[in-house]
Amino acid sequence: MAGVACKSVEPDKLDQSIHEAVEWLKNAQKPEGYWMGWLESNSCMEAEWLLALHFLSIDDPVKRQGLVKTILNTQRSDGSWEVYYRAPEGDINATVECYAALRAAGLSADHPALKKAREWILSHGGVNSVRVFTQYWLALIGEWPWEKTPTVPPEFIFAPDWFPINIYEFASWARATLVPLMILSARRPVKPLPPGSRLDELFPDGREGIKPSLRKPASFLSWDSFFYWVDRLLRYYASFPFKPGREIAIKLCLEWIIKHQEIDGAWGGIQPPWVYGLIALYVEGFTLDHPVMAKGLKALEEPHWSYWRDDGSWHVQASNSPVWDTVLAMVALLDVGFDYPGVAQMLKSAMDWVIENQVMEKGDWYYKAKAEPGGWAFEMANRWYPDVDDTAVAMIALARMLPYLGASEANNVHRALIKAERWVRALQSSNGGWAAFDKDNTNRLITHIPFCDFGEVLDPPSVDVTAHVVEAFATIGRTSRDPAIRRALQYIKSEQEKCGSWFGRWGVNHIYGTSAVLQALKALKEDMRAPYIKKASQWIVEHQNEDGGWGELPASYMDPSFWGVGPSTPSQTAWALLALIATGDPCYKEAVYRGVKFLIETQRDGTWDEPYYTATGFPGYGHGERTTLDKNEDTLDQGTELSRGFMINYNMYRHYFPLMALARARSYLAIPS
Repeated sequence: MAGVACKSVEPDKLDQSIHEAVEWLKNAQKPEGYWMGWLESNSCMEAEWLLALHFLSIDDPVKRQGLVKTILNTQRSDGSWEVYYRAPEGDINATVECYAALRAAGLSADHPALKKAREWILSHGGVNSVRVFTQYWLALIGEWPWEKTPTVPPEFIFAPDWFPINIYEFASWARATLVPLMILSARRPVKPLPPGSRLDELFPDGREGIKPSLRKPASFLSWDSFFYWVDRLLRYYASFPFKPGREIAIKLCLEWIIKHQEIDGAWGGIQPPWVYGLIALYVEGFTLDHPVMAKGLKALEEPHWSYWRDDGSWHVQASNSPVWDTVLAMVALLDVGFDYPGVAQMLKSAMDWVIENQVMEKGDWYYKAKAEPGGWAFEMANRWYPDVDDTAVAMIALARMLPYLGASEANNVHRALIKAERWVRALQSSNGGWAAFDKDNTNRLITHIPFCDFGEVLDPPSVDVTAHVVEAFATIGRTSRDPAIRRALQYIKSEQEKCGSWFGRWGVNHIYGTSAVLQALKALKEDMRAPYIKKASQWIVEHQNEDGGWGELPASYMDPSFWGVGPSTPSQTAWALLALIATGDPCYKEAVYRGVKFLIETQRDGTWDEPYYTATGFPGYGHGERTTLDKNEDTLDQGTELSRGFMINYNMYRHYFPLMALARARSYLAIPS
């Protein structure tokens, strides 16, 4: 690789930084060919598993103490627990769940950590302030009356897919969680905490002070009012002795749950349907040694779901990301160069693993997109919910491998790409964009259902996913004359903010969205000096930090003043660099120099440190799509603490995105000024 002469970055240092990052990837690759980093979220994961162990009567002191240690290690100095690293405020839901879990594990109310947590809870509205999910957990352990939680009747399973409200109108993650909760809502099971572990201290005014989740809406003529009265009727129905069809509905829910269990024993590739599914099956009489239960519990010990630290703490992930990590690592290595020492072997091993894991079964997506399968899922084992984002990046990586393959390998890749393209095309939504898991999953009517106060229940199209699809199609040779791409470009342009940036649904936030769009436009060979592109590029430059990096906090999902603002991180710096490099315009060289220098200077032992959360599960709006954040906007009630949000730290973002940026910067910096 030839060096690059530049005034701010020494060529040898750039070469060395790339070399060390490649070596780090070589050492991190699994024997099977994939990469997978730790997916860090929040302590509700460990808290809910602790509560599940209690409910399921599983006495495992080692696991219990490992979970307790993890929860205690993540408590903030003010006594609360947070949704993301250095959030401006703790989260009432996470704090109450952690408190309840620690009490269920045997910690005394006088334990210093619990005393601090209790003070924080009581000073922040108390238990009455928690979301529905947290109320369900409290109800399961006898600390909240089931009668004061929203009703989710199992008869909902009868609704046909053409009905305005049915389970397939929910996002994939909400759907998989909803089905077991329908059983729990109907049965209202309770496994009380031991007398010495009750949460009386969280109810200083007595339990008669518990308020129902639902408040009577001010306006009678509204959907909120409609669902309020429907919930009231359903509560009366729940106490009625004769409920025709209920047992059949519960049986159908059970069949749905069992059918959707993944090969590793979990459900949906995420924690909520997995843990709720086990509890629902247990309530319906499935013993712990039943094959479905045993498989589900065994999954907890799989290395792609949990891991132990040297200090004895046990961490359970909310999900796992081997496909996503692998295809993005492949793109980074392809940017470095197929002929770079060791890269070809890594790429071919990863390619074989990726092709082997293409999902060729029909999943829930088939209800709205009648097409042959061909996508990729995010997780190690998830055949029901492949996603467009992983599929698009897999297409980019595989298509870029083609020039380096023999005839037999190239044929395998071509077959995989044909299937993937056909599947992705079928999932394009009516507005021209693509969502992650489903087509036209935009029915806002269901967001008014009282149960849906926990976070996103819809999976609408987003600019970042759409941009990845456009880049994928361009990589396999499609052009802007393609009708699907034309519609996608119209959607992308319509979503640009006045300031020039784009909203990032699955990454934090406007740096991520803007970067994805500019890279897609470059791949499509659009005019990168067009005014709207220049406006976006300038927005990136204007948000560079003094240290040369870029950063943006999850708070930007609720406060526009945080758009593009935050401490510099390796992944967000890389996204900004990739955006500017995509323009091919040498006028951004100074900004790129500074960004590259930041990455080189912050690299340690071949990789980078990144405690900040730069990925997104839920923005916490309830509907999941870009919002203006106006006072009248129909969103869930939260602040910059994101009490309805779900933020993620992918621990490999810190590595392959900076490697991509450094590799591409070499060519960009060689452009004459």
